[in-house]
Amino acid sequence: MTTVNKSINFHGLDSLREANEQALETALKELTSKIEKLDQEAITAMQQRLDAKIKPTRSLGVLEDIAQQLAGIYRTSHPAIKGKAVLLMGGDHGVVAEGVSAAPQEVTVQMFYSYLKGGAGINVLTDHAGAKLIATDIGIAVPLDPPELMANRVKNGTDNMAHGPAMTRQETLLALLTGAKIAAQAIASGINLLATGEVGIGNTTPSAALVSVFTGHSVEEVAGSGTGLRNDALIHKQEVIKRAIEVNQPDPTDPMDTLSKIGGLEIAALTGAILEAAYQHVPIILDGIISSAAALTAEELAPLSASYMISSHNSEEQGHRLALKKLGLQPRLDFHMRLGEGTGAALMFPMVEAALKIADEMATFEAAGVSTGDF
Repeated sequence: MTTVNKSINFHGLDSLREANEQALETALKELTSKIEKLDQEAITAMQQRLDAKIKPTRSLGVLEDIAQQLAGIYRTSHPAIKGKAVLLMGGDHGVVAEGVSAAPQEVTVQMFYSYLKGGAGINVLTDHAGAKLIATDIGIAVPLDPPELMANRVKNGTDNMAHGPAMTRQETLLALLTGAKIAAQAIASGINLLATGEVGIGNTTPSAALVSVFTGHSVEEVAGSGTGLRNDALIHKQEVIKRAIEVNQPDPTDPMDTLSKIGGLEIAALTGAILEAAYQHVPIILDGIISSAAALTAEELAPLSASYMISSHNSEEQGHRLALKKLGLQPRLDFHMRLGEGTGAALMFPMVEAALKIADEMATFEAAGVSTGDF
């Protein structure tokens, strides 16, 4: 499934495509400035509900954390999940010309078609969770058939960040706001639990670069094997990332500058989706290192957006945990996964639903006639 831009007013813009850079900047500011804190009263009320259940206080750990977070996000002590979707953004990367991936770039478009046909890992897991998959081309390098699939494409892949900026600032803003609009359309359709996914050969390279710049950790600490690089090939990838950072001199105090210089089109779109979810009081589940690079960017643009993020698995990509730590998050699952696509995030859908089922369906001490105590 793909979404198509419609000509509606969106953060002050009638058309993203026709807006100039200044208008896009204004729209982004409107989006980020209106993200609110979670509702503390709803959080407290949810904890009171949970404390009344027939269990020792806080004995369901992370499930209780998630239930409280959902209450704060939805601004009610009785939240309900009405619809779920993974927003999968596709984009290619000019830096693959440097030999940073074990897989050829044509795999991006091949996998994108697989998502549309329903045969990929993420299709299996979204179906299992009763969720939708919304796959969108933001910057795949080659033409798609039918052309309508390219309705949201900003450009045909990024430029090679090892030799200069991956994108212009205007392209980055357009990709970000396009991602936000895709999230807004999903929410308008009745979905109120989102998750992040992506496809793009080479995308762990810009993701590691972003994580390094935003966290202050060295490239060696954050850059992993991606599609399977080992030994000298991994060292080469790390050298390419260091070169890109040196060539571009991204300013970590200016998240859009950093994202445009060493990021990716699908990463920018995920950043926008995360921000829009927060703007609309909707939780969004993060996947692996690419999602977390987008989440770091979103948090730099709007610190309150981190409150709307739900972590999922612990990716095999070594920078992922460091990115989550910077966001104040910890992984909830550890399945040794590194597929991407949103597969780890999709596995969290049942966990999130379980958190609310505890609040809604578990008996209270009073109703069950169970004795209470200091436990």
